[in-house]
Amino acid sequence: MPKKRGYHHGNLREALIDAALGLIEQKGPQGFSLSEAAKDAGVTPAAVYRHFQGREDLLTEIARQGFEIFADLMEYAFDKGQPSALASFEATGRAYLAFARKYPGHYQAMFEAGLSLQSDPQLAKAAERATGILEQAAERLMAQLPADRRPPPQMVSAHIWAMSHGVVELYARGAPGSRAPFPADDLLETGIGIYLRGLGLLPPDS
Repeated sequence: MPKKRGYHHGNLREALIDAALGLIEQKGPQGFSLSEAAKDAGVTPAAVYRHFQGREDLLTEIARQGFEIFADLMEYAFDKGQPSALASFEATGRAYLAFARKYPGHYQAMFEAGLSLQSDPQLAKAAERATGILEQAAERLMAQLPADRRPPPQMVSAHIWAMSHGVVELYARGAPGSRAPFPADDLLETGIGIYLRGLGLLPPDS
C-alpha cells in the first residue's frame, strides 16, 4: 500500500504533485486517477479542482517541472567547465540518463503520458529550453568540422536525444543490466563515440 502523503501549511498543490509522482512511479502516467492522488495527499477529490482542471492538467504541470529540472541538469553539465567541446557534449548526453534515474515520475510524465508539448505554453517553453541546451552543445562541437561537412546542430542533437532515450527505455528502466550485458552508461558512451567517429570528430580506433 502506498504511504499516505499529507500536506502542511496549506501547500495542497505541491502535495498533489508529490502524490501523483509516487503513483506514476508505481502505475505509470496513465495508471492512476485523480481520486487516488487526492487520497494519497490526504484530501477529498473535490479539493484537487482548486488547483488542477483535471488529470491531464496535473500531468502537464509535472511534465513542465520535469523539463525544467532536466534543462537545469543539462545546463550544469554543459557549463561546468568541461575541458573541451567534446567533453561538454558527452556530459549533456550522460545528464539524460542521470535525470531518468533520479526523477522517474517526471520522466514518465514528460515522455509517456501522451501530452502534446504545444498544448500548454509553459510546457512548450520548458521543453524548448531543454532541447536548446543540447543544440548549443552540438553547435559548439560541429564548429570543429569544415562547413561543407557540418550537419545541422538540430539534427545532431536530435540523434543524440533519440539514442539517449532509447538506452533509457531499453536498458536503464526497471532492472538495469537485465536485458543487456553492458551498463547503460557504457552503451550510451560508446554509441555517442561511434556516432561522432562517423562524423570525423574522433580518430578511428587503432
